[in-house]
Amino acid sequence: MRAAELRAFLVHLRVHYQLLILSGGYLLGGLYNRELALQPFLLQLLNVHVLLNGGVTAYNSFWDDDDGPIGGVEHPPKMRPWMHHAALALQALGLVLAIPRGATFVALWLITMALSVAYSRRGPRWKGHPWLSLAAVGVGTGTNTFWMGYLAGGGRALDPFMLAAGLGVAALLLSLYPVSQVFQMDEDRANGDHTFAATYGLAGVRRFFVVGYAVGLATVTATLHAVHPTVGIVFGGVGAAGAVLNGAQLWRLTGATSEYRAVMRLKYGASLSFVVFITACLVWVARSR
Repeated sequence: MRAAELRAFLVHLRVHYQLLILSGGYLLGGLYNRELALQPFLLQLLNVHVLLNGGVTAYNSFWDDDDGPIGGVEHPPKMRPWMHHAALALQALGLVLAIPRGATFVALWLITMALSVAYSRRGPRWKGHPWLSLAAVGVGTGTNTFWMGYLAGGGRALDPFMLAAGLGVAALLLSLYPVSQVFQMDEDRANGDHTFAATYGLAGVRRFFVVGYAVGLATVTATLHAVHPTVGIVFGGVGAAGAVLNGAQLWRLTGATSEYRAVMRLKYGASLSFVVFITACLVWVARSR
């Protein structure tokens, strides 16, 4: 194995993307704990986003074999056959580290791994179907990551309240998911992938954003208010402002391949702001105890 190939594999883990963009759901799960167990919460934060989600992302990159820009990497290096096995090995290693958090946590991990195979592999290739892809991402990155954050921080069983909160988080995070596909619509159509954006176009992406964001924001605000009333109110206000800002940027897009950077600015800006805000809420709650 050459050093250049190893660097290429590490690029496809997209660690910066996992921690700065995709960690919002996990962090929000920690906020639903009235007493957060910080050490295991932070340990599993790295485990989930580097070994699980990083491995899942690399696995997806292997099967996509993209020549153009992808989320978090404008010029993705080519992957080699060994990287397929390495991506699965990382997820398996993380699974071993996940065992101390209990059976439910492990079950969520295994479901996420299975969904990544269904999403990426050529046989099932859920990524090529608009609604199956939403289901895979909504569960894998939405509900499961949120519930893992809750359980890692000391949460107990996933009761109906937490199940409802997880669905709200999934709706909120999914609302912007098809946006990352708009600059790839031509390439996806050429590859035979019927992604949400390729199938429904910009108009469909915009409608989905409005409905998903509204449902998600309302659900998360209500459930979070039940745990931390002040935080819930602030979350609702900040989230409403975010809807206006994100919507304004979304409505300026045209779907051209050249808009990669504009799409990434929208995704990075919205997701990074969400991560920073939830982190600030966690710090505020910890200090107010």
